[in-house]
Order: sequence, then structure tokens, then C-alpha cells
Amino acid sequence: MKKVLVIGYVWPEPNSSAAGSHMLSILRLYKQQGWQVEFATPAQRTEHMVDLAAEGITSRSIALNCDSFDAYIAEYAPDIVIFDRFMMEEQFGWRVEKNCPQALRILDTEDLQCLRHARHQAHKADRDMTTADLFNDIARREIAAILRSDLSLIISDAEMALLQDRFKIDDSLLHHLPFMVNLARLPAHTADYASRRHFMTIGNFRHAPNWDAVLYLQQIWPLIRKQLPEAELHIYGSYPPPKATALHNPKTGFLIKGWADDAFAVMEQARVCLAPLRFGAGIKGKLLDAMIMQTPSITTPIGSEGMHGDAPWPGMIADDAEAFAAAAVALYNDKQAWLRAQQQGTALLHSRYHGQVLGEQLIARIEATAAGLDQHRLHNFTGSMLRHHSMMSTKYMSQWIAAKNAPSRQADNGPTAGVAPRRRPVEKHCAINPL
Repeated sequence: MKKVLVIGYVWPEPNSSAAGSHMLSILRLYKQQGWQVEFATPAQRTEHMVDLAAEGITSRSIALNCDSFDAYIAEYAPDIVIFDRFMMEEQFGWRVEKNCPQALRILDTEDLQCLRHARHQAHKADRDMTTADLFNDIARREIAAILRSDLSLIISDAEMALLQDRFKIDDSLLHHLPFMVNLARLPAHTADYASRRHFMTIGNFRHAPNWDAVLYLQQIWPLIRKQLPEAELHIYGSYPPPKATALHNPKTGFLIKGWADDAFAVMEQARVCLAPLRFGAGIKGKLLDAMIMQTPSITTPIGSEGMHGDAPWPGMIADDAEAFAAAAVALYNDKQAWLRAQQQGTALLHSRYHGQVLGEQLIARIEATAAGLDQHRLHNFTGSMLRHHSMMSTKYMSQWIAAKNAPSRQADNGPTAGVAPRRRPVEKHCAINPL
């Protein structure tokens, strides 16, 4: 039985974010192989985190910059270690290599944070993204983590191309893994056109692209409402801040609904899903959920990026507020176009998101890489060089912080002998930058 350790950036919240849903699907895939799976994270527990014990997955809280991790991983002795986002590889990668050198190290990027950051910076400056934006400090850290890892999971084929063409990453280090959908559980029938009303969008409010989309909808919605005065926009998402709830306006039909107990249920009730994303990366869980619930969608080129290839989009794509509003109204009112979009969504799910096929491909890639691991690493000299140099600096910084965080020691035979030693204040420095 293989032993798998997943080191998470946060506890998985499949009902709050696409990243949480993607992580849970990967954990379940490993369990289906009969592997022993443990999830460890330095993050605080949250109200919406999944019950891992119910999934047959053990869990562990771990500390940053603490030597206790060394003893923990040496005892657990995993065959495979998965880092959830590059920050976890930065923090724990050198400890994994030191204590379990033959463990296969896999980086799950979720989406390329450097790309998301570059687009955000360009958006704030109201200009197109440049190469200088892309080759940022986050990119230097993220690409280094990819090179140090034995295999990196890339969720979008657009990001695969970016890594290969712009960053010159060898194919042997990358594996394309979109969201894995269980097609056997797709609903056979959903609510029909006539019984659906209104528009909706959904997304974790803590995710900057989602919050920007809500602000953008403030511009778009009056254009839609002018032509559809009875329509409403229902905005769902976890962790809505006061600045979001303050936008709730029943008079204009702009309704901040907040947390949805069942995202699929609220998606099915709507006639059209709106996702006016102006920056971001990866592929968008809300748009995949829309396909699953046969809800046509309107999105932007960034929203649809990496999700449909040459196939038609199950709805419409628009790149400015006026075109977006016009597309939303047209799709809302045109039953035949709406039905075609439904069919296109179902076709996409089968051609690009077949969970069983994607899962089998991932397991085969893991098995093959693990079987030839020594040779695989010999061919990745850049990665070994980065581990030797940059990870040594991370290692010693982490050890320095751990030493500063340790309790001060009193002399056993001094004037304070027998008095409990005082602890130093917890050092706030951290070798990991959480972005």
C-alpha cells in the first residue's frame, strides 16, 4: 500500500472554492487506489472545511518553521508527497527531501499564481499584461518550485502552453489535470427553460478575481436590467465582507445572497450564469458547475481560457460591459440558443472533463515517474541545482526562525534554578510568503 502525504495551503473547502473541490477530487482518487492518504496543513481550521475523516483520510496540523515536521514525516514515511501550491513546496520541500529522499514530490499548482498576479497588476493599471508583468518575483518562486518538483499538476492547457513556451519547462515535469467530473453522477434532467428565472453568479469573495467580477457587475447589471426590468441577479459566495453585503439592493434586483448551502441547486434555478472575470488564471469552477447543471453562461475570454479548446462555448463570450450585457439579454430571451448552449456544455464535459479517464492518466503518470525516479531526476539538472542553492537558503532561514521561536533556556544551577523558564514572544517572521 502506497502512503501519500498531501501538504495543504488551506483545509479543503469543496463548497467554497474550485480549488477545494479540485483538491478533494484528487484525495478521493488516491483513496480509490487503496492508498493510505493523510492531509497536513499549517492553516487554521475553518467552518466550511470538509470532513476528511468521513472520506477515510487522516489529517494532521503542522507548524511552519519547526523541526517537529522532520520527526513527523520521518515517522510517516510517505511514498508520495503532494504540495498544494508552490508556497508549501518552498516551506516543506527541503524537509521532505532530507527525511524522505525517495518520496515522489508532486506540486499541485491549482492555477499559476504568477499569471494571476501579473494580470491583476495590469488590470489595476488599465493596460494589457506585458512580459515584464509575467516575469515577476512570484514567477521566479513558482517556476523554481515547479523545477524542484518531480511532477507538477497543471489545471489548464493554456497554462501548460505558457510554461512550455515562455518559461521553457520540460514536458517531463508537467502533467495536465483539469477538474475531474464524475460523469456517472451528472443529472439526467434539470429544470427546463420556462421554469428557470433570473441570473446568478457564485464565487468565494476572498478570491480577488471574484470580488472584481462583482464590482464589474455593478456596471453591467443596469444595462441588463434596463432591458429585463423584472430580472434579478443573485450573487452567491462564501465569506462575503461588509463591503459586499452593502451592495445588496432589492430595488434594482442586485441581490447579495452570500453562502449557498447547495451550489448546484442555486445554479439550476437560474436561467443564465454570469462570470465577467477580468483577470485570473486556471479554469473556473463556477463555469464547470454551470455545465454540470445545464445552465448556459456568459463569460469573458479570461473566464473561458483553457476550458473549451476549439469547441463552442456553452453560452457566449464577451469582452466589454456593453457586449456582455447584450449577450446576457440575448441568451436569456432566446430559448433555442439556450438549448444549444446546454448541449454544448454536456459535450464539453464528456470530451475534456471525464473524471475516470483523467484519473487513470494521472495514476499512470505517477506510477511511471516513480518507477524511473532516479533517471527522471538525473535529467532535471536545473531542479537539482535549485534545490542545492535556493533551498539551502530557505532551509537555513527556517532553522533560524525555529531557533528564535524556541524557549529560552535557564542554567540549571543559577540563581533561578527550579523556576519555570520564560518563553520568548513568538517570532512573527516566517520563511514563507503567503502572497
